[in-house]
Amino acid sequence: MKTEMRYTNQVAVITGAADGIGKAIAQRIAAEGASIALWDIKEEKLKALESEWQAKGIPVKATVVDISDEKAVEKAFRDTIEAFGRLDILVNSAGIVGPTQTKITDYPTAAFDEIYQVNLRGSFLTSKYALTWMEKGGKGRILLIASIAGKEGNPNMVGYSATKAGVIGLVKALGKEYAATGITVNGLAPAVIRTPMNADTAPEQLEYMASKIPMQRLGTVEEVAAMACWICSDEASFTTGFIYDLSGGRATY
Repeated sequence: MKTEMRYTNQVAVITGAADGIGKAIAQRIAAEGASIALWDIKEEKLKALESEWQAKGIPVKATVVDISDEKAVEKAFRDTIEAFGRLDILVNSAGIVGPTQTKITDYPTAAFDEIYQVNLRGSFLTSKYALTWMEKGGKGRILLIASIAGKEGNPNMVGYSATKAGVIGLVKALGKEYAATGITVNGLAPAVIRTPMNADTAPEQLEYMASKIPMQRLGTVEEVAAMACWICSDEASFTTGFIYDLSGGRATY
């Protein structure tokens, strides 16, 4: 596959970048010329990835960031600007699943609060501070990773479904809010993607979700990265506030 160079001289912040979807997106955008700020809470994996990419000559800076912590997010953006001089792209891929195969009546409120902190509050905070810097440049791309669960709802996963629905609402609101600024805000709603995060999902829940996919297979992180890379490029200049499906035919609307 021929790799284009759509991101030469651009700077991208990718959250949840230590593995899974975030890592794949970061790798694809870096391959197309961008300097990359890798954010995650998994320090060991993050630092190992930074060292590996630096050895390959990729301009990269890894930062341990809890995206639910406002001060940490604000500081991480300042540090990114100091390191690279600009901000062009934010891909917020960090997220957690929380309890599965759990009725709402048995669902721990503390678990719901934890999922909200990462999935929805984290999306709000990263968008808020990315936009603060992008407004100064008059251009930018924000991509928030949502989920098909946020569109359709997965039973027995109320925390994940509700917070990802919140991410979709955030995308739609911000897309309209910034539509005339040169900054686009879009979302991506995958069905089940084969990632390390699936290890935390009950087999019965995973089987249920996979059974809803007409293609009868899981998606790959490479497929997510390919679509994300287009959404964040200058080619996708006339779309904002939109949720792109990547669902193997599960969602067709």
